[in-house]
Amino acid sequence: MPRNETSHRSQAGSVSTATKLPFAFARDQQVVLDAGHLILGPGYTATGLREAQRRVDTDDAPPVTLEDAAGFERALAQAYQTGEDETETDGVLFDLEDTSTDSRQRDLLEDVVEAPVIQLVNQLLRRAVQAGASDLHIEPFEGGLRVRQRVDGFLQPVMIRSDVPVKRVVSRLKVMAGLDIAETRLPQDGRIPLSLGGRMIDTRVSSLPGNYGERVVLRILDRSAGLMPLDALGLSPAQIALLERMSAMPNGVILATGPTGAGKTTTLYSLLQLANRDERNIVTVEDPIEYDLPKISQSQINAEIGMTFAAGLRATLRQDPDVILVGEIRDGETASVATQAALTGHLVFSSLHANGSVGAVVRLRDLGLDNFLIAATLRGVIAQRLLRRLCPQCRSPRAPNPSEAAHFSRHSLQVPEQIYDAVGCDACNTTGYAGRIGIFEMIEIGAALRSAIDRGANESELTALALDAGETLIGQGLAEVTSGRTTLAETLRVVGDVA
Repeated sequence: MPRNETSHRSQAGSVSTATKLPFAFARDQQVVLDAGHLILGPGYTATGLREAQRRVDTDDAPPVTLEDAAGFERALAQAYQTGEDETETDGVLFDLEDTSTDSRQRDLLEDVVEAPVIQLVNQLLRRAVQAGASDLHIEPFEGGLRVRQRVDGFLQPVMIRSDVPVKRVVSRLKVMAGLDIAETRLPQDGRIPLSLGGRMIDTRVSSLPGNYGERVVLRILDRSAGLMPLDALGLSPAQIALLERMSAMPNGVILATGPTGAGKTTTLYSLLQLANRDERNIVTVEDPIEYDLPKISQSQINAEIGMTFAAGLRATLRQDPDVILVGEIRDGETASVATQAALTGHLVFSSLHANGSVGAVVRLRDLGLDNFLIAATLRGVIAQRLLRRLCPQCRSPRAPNPSEAAHFSRHSLQVPEQIYDAVGCDACNTTGYAGRIGIFEMIEIGAALRSAIDRGANESELTALALDAGETLIGQGLAEVTSGRTTLAETLRVVGDVA
């Protein structure tokens, strides 16, 4: 077929059903056959064309579209991510292909006996990525294998089977992650770089021995998802203005706090994007590197060889940085180095496990920092949580009862005329929720707060100085309930309401 033949051939006649090409073949040969339509990339081959023609059960030529590289990647992703039946005529579907195993390991596991195991693992990974899951749990139990995935913060069952070769599934995942399949008595950690229709997916793998075999949990990071704009994170205009002011500061420590999975890293990356200017040198020390940020030097932690957060932070100070991102302050040593860096004229962003914004001060004291050092270096704290967003298609309004109204009155907030309950429909997979929204509690360390920290004020005193009722996490959550974006039950589950 001539190379310049394009979609004008689509008038050659109707085309009947055709079988899709295997994903790896379509990708490598730059030929996609989708519903009888032929889509060619810039590097398509004669082999791919012949195979596509063979699979079209008609003598007429199929309609053809010639795409550039970006267009072909989009067409490839669309054709193989439709969520339709995952069974291919060729037996094994390699739509989600790992790039971490060498040829020897792949040859071993692609034996005919193991082919169903490879297919099962690929399909589980693909399903998790397409569902937007943050984690995938592979859990052996007495009766077989249970698989669950975490979507919007909740674990959802994917599969419970008694006829699955559990050890082979675990071995497949361990080989893909570069782990020792012979060692089943010790925990192991690894990673699997994957691609799904052109999307780069990084998967962190953790295995843990158990009564019925090794339990494997995979943390899924979609590198191609990109960073969301600040207003899409759920930030108000006043909060965005505060973040912009913080990112422009010449020195000091700015912390993001919250539990695991609350979106702290996304917020810190957004701050880096705000601070990213040509005249600034920005260096990060992370574990793991979740997104590739242009014009920013990013370093990966490796504790096994001594590359800890504290060691990495010390090394970055010799790189003439203006802004430093430390993935997490986990111990007193890292906290001490971070504050020393702030004292010497650097702007330091980091995350910290604390229950609220003011709680970060208490946590830093617990790590061994003196009050005067915290007061001198801390510039701002962002505490955040993620609430499940109500499905707009099935939410149900009603008037709040007296006990529900009491939550609003306790925080001097107006009781809404109606609140919403989650119902569940096909659009939200019967959960009643679709996606998540962020709530943020932010404080900027001014003169009054700095003086209170320096004299050793407790958390209650600092909270009274720093935050109004509507600015706390519970106040922000109740505001989302009033607006109809989430439920009161969800807010109380995530934030709580201590009288």
